[in-house]
Amino acid sequence: MYKVVVLNSKGGSGKTTVATNLASYYATRAFRPSLMDLDPQGSSIRWLEVRPQTSARIHGIAAYKRNDRVTKTFQYRVPRGTQRLIVDTPAALDPMRFAEVTRGADAIVVPILPSDIDIHASARVISKLLTAGRIDRRDERLCIVANRVRINTRSYDSLQRFLDSLQIPIVARFRDTQNYVFAAERGLGLFELPQYRVKQDREEWRKLIQWLETRRARHLQAVVQA
Repeated sequence: MYKVVVLNSKGGSGKTTVATNLASYYATRAFRPSLMDLDPQGSSIRWLEVRPQTSARIHGIAAYKRNDRVTKTFQYRVPRGTQRLIVDTPAALDPMRFAEVTRGADAIVVPILPSDIDIHASARVISKLLTAGRIDRRDERLCIVANRVRINTRSYDSLQRFLDSLQIPIVARFRDTQNYVFAAERGLGLFELPQYRVKQDREEWRKLIQWLETRRARHLQAVVQA
């Protein structure tokens, strides 16, 4: 099983958009994904609830719900045969929980919006991931996606300068488009919409997916050689 955690404690950064679209992509490719929602708002689970029954199946785990009758381990259990586990994390997550939330993660995706507030908040998140979260840059588990990007704007230029200052790969830049709203309202992902409508968006998503799958292949090769 390959575990991908989508994390940024700054609210509104697009974590659920990234998590649901990744789960949707893997479902359409028959990778048997599970989508774990740790956010009390339950946005990923609500997305699954409106998902058409005819769509490729995604198993949902409402990990945010409290159930005193079972252990947390039982509540967080992932179905046998799951090949891709996508974890949607809450906003305002205490940095002291970063290590807990990212434990066992093969990859960590941090979406960032192009605004001064989001850039400064995300800088603190990344700093805490590297310290409290005990993430080592050399592990190459951490990547950034720029979200709701509008090229040739001052906010985008500020974001680009910030991202260039980091020694962490920026693997994709998602444009600001209503395609995400259209898909989310229907419980779908971009890869389930007509290609003519989302061709430009799919190109950037493939960059993120390629980074994730290339990293997975390198990890498997290292395990075999060990």
